[in-house]
Amino acid sequence: MPLTSDPPLEKSDRAATAGPETDHARLKVVPVRHPWRWAAVAVTAVLLAQFVHGLVTNAGWEWAVFAEFFTAEVVLKAVWTTLQLTFYGTVLGFALGIVLAFMRLSRSRFLKTVAFGYIWAFRSIPLIVQLLFWFNLAYLYKELRFGIPFGPGFLSFDTMRLVGAMSAAVLGLALHQAAYAAEIVRGGVLAVESGQLEAAAALGIPRLRQIRRIVLPQAMRSILPNAANEVISLFKGTSIVSVMAIGELFYQVQVIYGRNGRVVPLLMVATAWYVLLTSALSVLQYYVERHFAKGTTR
Repeated sequence: MPLTSDPPLEKSDRAATAGPETDHARLKVVPVRHPWRWAAVAVTAVLLAQFVHGLVTNAGWEWAVFAEFFTAEVVLKAVWTTLQLTFYGTVLGFALGIVLAFMRLSRSRFLKTVAFGYIWAFRSIPLIVQLLFWFNLAYLYKELRFGIPFGPGFLSFDTMRLVGAMSAAVLGLALHQAAYAAEIVRGGVLAVESGQLEAAAALGIPRLRQIRRIVLPQAMRSILPNAANEVISLFKGTSIVSVMAIGELFYQVQVIYGRNGRVVPLLMVATAWYVLLTSALSVLQYYVERHFAKGTTR
């Protein structure tokens, strides 16, 4: 069989493939230019400067009124109420959501059906409708009884006293949040490679310990970004409870500008508080994500 050889290199090819003796100092390095990127930076800077100039020079913003009410006692109380609604709604919602998520992941068809029905119902009904339903629960049921089904009751509660405005708001927010939290947790668990569970089962590790020590630490990397978005959305979404006359931030701002007519600066008060607290939640999210990202290469 005849031997074949590579075709001879041209002069330019030999220069390009030269050895260590090549003089790299003579090579001219031309940086990649991005003219459109710099143009976009300039346009953005001009627009931002115009916006800031408008905030400073436009008297319609009424910054003196903003400064007067930003730290007013009634506003600070409203901020605290908003934080309470967010905290209780998040804790109760995700606690129930975790249970629903593992119900959907179980092998029991009954548990899967119950969890799916709950998620379907509470994602289908608007939040404002759910809040108004819980707020008017006493109209539908005067009292709640515990006893024999379709028979006499042994213990009863007056729903008017049992479910007040704040309780109805927390209940509505938590039950609504649980439906979305369940899908977030389920998606994070499904993102964990199934082979790790098989290896853990082969080693005889109990099922509960597999979930607690193997699945959840890895699933948190997928859960946290979506969960943080839901918490921030819930924090801003607490303004919807203003329909129940609860003194949260947005409702209290509406009451104040309804009295003094200073709509714009009072809305800026609410906006500033929402921005500050959302930024704090974003910083907290960063550190929690960094904690659960330990050991990853990305």
